[in-house]
Amino acid sequence: MNSPDWQALYEQVCNHARQTAVLASIEALLGWDERTMMPPQGAQYRAEQIRLLAGLLHSRRTDPQWGEQLARLAESPLMADPLSDQAVTIRRLKRQYDKDVRLPQRLVEELAQTASLAQHVWQQARRNNDFKAFLPWLEKTFQLKREQAEAVGYPECRYDALLDDFEPETRTSQVAQVLIELRDRLVPLIGRILGSRRKPDSSLLRRYYPRQAQEAFGRQVAETIGFDFTAGRLDVTVHPFCSSIGPRDCRITTRYNEHRFQDAFFGILHEAGHGLYDQGLREDQYGLPLGEAVSLGIHESQSRLWENVVGRSLAFWRYFFPKAQEFFPQALGDVSLEAFYFAINEVRPSLIRVEADEATYNLHILIRFELEQALLEGDLRAADAPGAWNEKYRQYLGITPPDDTQGVLQDIHWSAGLVGYFPTYALGNLYATQLFQQAQAELGDLSEAFERGEFRPLLDWLRTKIHQQGQRYLAPELIQQVTGRPLSSQPLLEHLEAKFLPLYES
Repeated sequence: MNSPDWQALYEQVCNHARQTAVLASIEALLGWDERTMMPPQGAQYRAEQIRLLAGLLHSRRTDPQWGEQLARLAESPLMADPLSDQAVTIRRLKRQYDKDVRLPQRLVEELAQTASLAQHVWQQARRNNDFKAFLPWLEKTFQLKREQAEAVGYPECRYDALLDDFEPETRTSQVAQVLIELRDRLVPLIGRILGSRRKPDSSLLRRYYPRQAQEAFGRQVAETIGFDFTAGRLDVTVHPFCSSIGPRDCRITTRYNEHRFQDAFFGILHEAGHGLYDQGLREDQYGLPLGEAVSLGIHESQSRLWENVVGRSLAFWRYFFPKAQEFFPQALGDVSLEAFYFAINEVRPSLIRVEADEATYNLHILIRFELEQALLEGDLRAADAPGAWNEKYRQYLGITPPDDTQGVLQDIHWSAGLVGYFPTYALGNLYATQLFQQAQAELGDLSEAFERGEFRPLLDWLRTKIHQQGQRYLAPELIQQVTGRPLSSQPLLEHLEAKFLPLYES
């Protein structure tokens, strides 16, 4: 009997995965269009398109023949070196197949269609401050998510099954422990900052910043830190996002407010950080695990690193502030660098997560993490979500939303079916500061480079250490591999203390 040609079988498996990725990229393009260009009345038919594609994708991802091939490869000599490209690809594809095959196609299609329709309703409900209009969709979404969790299975609680979509092999109890530890250490620091008599003049950020100038400046900054606009674009949406359509097609979005400079600017930096990760993935592995991000937490680490650790640093603005003054002479002509830097780093409890400062941001995540667990388990009725949301804000941040637009309706995630996503933002903050601390240890103090407008050394380091690794390691393993220690809250706390205490206590 002839021995199997393992390499030929491996190529068959990879070709199937690559073709599936092409189909998924069409779905991603439809999703991008839906949130940026599609006319409102196209929502119903777009949902049908998305439903059909979701079903086709699920059929390919759960093809029994493909599953049999993966099972054979998982027992083959190609697995001898567990960190080889082949072994990683087989292991990750098989794990995802084993998960996907537990989901009924009906449920996959219904989840996709519901998310498409619900996002459209959410946009209108948010605009009109009309939670009741969105309520049936919120109820349906969480009911479908319960079905998903039960179908997939979970080690401890339903939330584990959904969290796994974004942070593979991570449990809810592990995330809860990290977030509670972070909360307990952040609250005293925030209290110390808020007790200071020193306050920035944040009104200078609410002067008139023309939209056209904001877009031009934002594009220039994104390009300077490394985002390739010949392989990407910037558009406008209700809730900013980044979507990778293909290996050389990355779409980032933002929203503009001519009297809030920070909204669009830091939104662009955040999404450009996501885009830099996508543009740094291995093109030869597109559609395969080594050409995909390891987790949403690591993806968020890239966006939060560029948005906050780099983008809100004094060194960054020593280079960019004179340019900002050229783009916005009326708003910033009489403003000093020191006043501007203090303003963009103001610490103040706020209602809107995407506008929150670095110090209070993770409390926003803790609120959502606790609420969506309660909604998923049925401990909180969807109809009671606005009241529970407002109570959490009063409890954790000492403020109460005046309406649902600034409260429970502010985020797109639940309408998009992204239950289990929110914790990745907090994990991203932790990963970001730990990675940056290691980059500085290896590259030296990066401040002088930033002051000269040189961001390539940091980007190249991230490309080598993070982007090019794809899914070779799980997120905790990757952090251990790159930094030499497990994930810790200490780097984030050190970063926050080093930045904010001199500003507020000098």
